[in-house]
Amino acid sequence: MLVHTLPSRVTGPTVPPHYVHKRNISEVFLTSWDNYRPDSFVVSARWPSRHRFYLSQNGLHDPLLFVESVRQCFPLLSHAGYDLPFGHHLIWQYLSYEVTPSAMRIGTGPTDLDLHITCSGIRRRHNGELAAVTLHVTALRDGKHLGRAQARFSCHAPSVYRRLRGRYAGVTGAPGTLPPAEAAHLVARDRDDDVVLSPTGHRRTWLLRNNTSHPVLFDHPVDHSPGMLFLEASRQAAHAYAHAEHAYPVKVESTFFQFNEFDAPCRISVEEFPTIGGTGQCTQVLATQNGEVTFSSVVTALVRPPVS
Repeated sequence: MLVHTLPSRVTGPTVPPHYVHKRNISEVFLTSWDNYRPDSFVVSARWPSRHRFYLSQNGLHDPLLFVESVRQCFPLLSHAGYDLPFGHHLIWQYLSYEVTPSAMRIGTGPTDLDLHITCSGIRRRHNGELAAVTLHVTALRDGKHLGRAQARFSCHAPSVYRRLRGRYAGVTGAPGTLPPAEAAHLVARDRDDDVVLSPTGHRRTWLLRNNTSHPVLFDHPVDHSPGMLFLEASRQAAHAYAHAEHAYPVKVESTFFQFNEFDAPCRISVEEFPTIGGTGQCTQVLATQNGEVTFSSVVTALVRPPVS
């Protein structure tokens, strides 16, 4: 087995931040990686017992901790595993995940897990650089199944990305005044700054809030609404729609159709789907901008009604 010379997991989240496209080292959850056969990897991660944004629910880790760990594997494996030069842009195409709630319980200290990853659908450009790849992820905690995920993304050199983005390239701020936040308790939040939805007066519809000063969702400047913002919006919309004390998103299937820009309102809407066996709640969340659907997510959540 080839063990690469990134710092050991023993000291905590010490993969260099630029390997996972983060600036704040405290937001890096990956600790080491191994390449044990072609296109197959094991990435170790460590989650804090408490996080300022990825909040616990009913003593369980936030599933978006798992999603963010998977997201951090995109750049890590692109750069360290496939020699993609730094400065290239990675664009999500789709993501699905499912977690086992019993494996998400918070212990007395940090949670260590191993992400077993197989890569498929690998495309390269004429110069050999990575162009696109799909990650198939199985997460184990103490040898027991925690969850699985599948994600595909594409890679673009800076010059190609600038052409792709056109007049939006380099635009890193949301113009105008940030719209008011939905009531924090309705979206399972305890701070208005962490609310990513703005009320519209309709129960199933909100506006997206691009709070570019948010230290987690906007860790570094970007020229469009980031993918993790939409996944958080999906979770908050599903929770608000459920009118529940807890709506724990155990399974999510998301597709990213196109960029969402800062200069036009983005509408977040939700519709309920029937669930198999009648357990939990299944909702479809859509993001619409300028009349086009830019993002779609089907969220399956375990729901606990509020105590009367």
